[in-house]
Amino acid sequence: VQLQACGGGSAQTGQSLRLSCAASGFTLGDYAVGWFRQVPGKEREGVSCVGANDGSTYHAESVRGRFTISRDNAKNTVYLQMNGLKPEDTAVYYCAARRGPNHDFDYWGQGTLVTVSS
Repeated sequence: VQLQACGGGSAQTGQSLRLSCAASGFTLGDYAVGWFRQVPGKEREGVSCVGANDGSTYHAESVRGRFTISRDNAKNTVYLQMNGLKPEDTAVYYCAARRGPNHDFDYWGQGTLVTVSS
C-alpha cells in the first residue's frame, strides 16, 4: 500500500508542471486526496484537495486560479496541474490520502521537489 508522487522538476517563472500521485494496493477513488508542500524551515502548507465521492475541490488562496487538482480513478491517480509558476511555489510537494474529512491522512507519498527560478 503506497502513494508515489512524481512530476517535480525545475521550471522558470510562468511555466507549468504537472504532478502525479499514483496509488498502489488500494483504491484511490475511495479517498480524498490532498497536495501539500513544504519549504525547509517552514511549516507544511496545504495546497489543494479533491473529495472522494463528489469530486469537490479546494485550492489554497496562494495557488487559486493557477493550480488545478483532478483525479483519474481508472488510473488510480490524482494530478496537480500547476500553471503560472512563481518562485514562491518552490517546495517539496507531497500527496496524501484519507477516507474523509473526519479522518487523518493515512497514506503519504514520498515527496517531489519543485524548483521555480525567476
